[in-house]
Amino acid sequence: MAVVPRLASAVMLLRNEHAGTGMEVFMVRRVVQSEFMPDVYVFPGGSIKADDRAVEESAQLCAPVPARETVADPEGRTALGTGARVAAIRELFEEAGVLLAYRNGSLLALTENEAERARFADYRRAFHERRGSLVELAQREGLQLATDQLHYFAHWLTPEGMPRRFDTHFFLALAPGEQQAVYDHLETSDGLWIRPSEALARYQEGSFPLVFATLRQLEELAAFASAEEALAFAASHYVALKQPRLVQEGDGYRIYLPGDEQGWEVPPHMTQG
Repeated sequence: MAVVPRLASAVMLLRNEHAGTGMEVFMVRRVVQSEFMPDVYVFPGGSIKADDRAVEESAQLCAPVPARETVADPEGRTALGTGARVAAIRELFEEAGVLLAYRNGSLLALTENEAERARFADYRRAFHERRGSLVELAQREGLQLATDQLHYFAHWLTPEGMPRRFDTHFFLALAPGEQQAVYDHLETSDGLWIRPSEALARYQEGSFPLVFATLRQLEELAAFASAEEALAFAASHYVALKQPRLVQEGDGYRIYLPGDEQGWEVPPHMTQG
């Protein structure tokens, strides 16, 4: 029976290095016990839920998606109502502790008030325990989710033949200056800011495990000198679906994109049901 892909979202959170020497992206490492992509570095993300779609249907809770997104997504794959944007915001909060939201017209700041930081840590803990609700959080705190701060960047579909498949929308977002990204210590075992070129170099050395889609997107991010340059690119380019092929070679499998002769060797556990 064919595996139906699960809809998902992920966020590449960006910031410029303090020394002005380049751009960094925040990545987390999945725990070894994870059922999908264990012990590899990824961008914060996960499956789109019915509650995410419900939140997007409330105009008061979500900032309107700007017109610039029609260039990247004229079909409306990530329009409000699909759940893609709120899922991205929720997963970023759960896995990185960063909440993209507005309070009184300004991006949420959580660096100065210790009591407020503790309160939002409690919200995050509730999300991890499957008790959290973005609606409740937003209403209690007087927030509007910053769905307009997400820049659509990539669309990947897991190859046919894989036991777990995801139809994933990837967004770029500029890290709020008054929030600190911290991995969750539950679903992830590490979190760090890293230059895309450094992540790629460490991957080649064997010290920074990656999967195919993450590897290719880091290669694309490495071309940008700043976060602003990456966001400008996203605002002016159409996002095409990338659907690699799974090919059996000997006793193993490799993944290829069209025109890609090198491909990527799939770890055995990823092809097992």
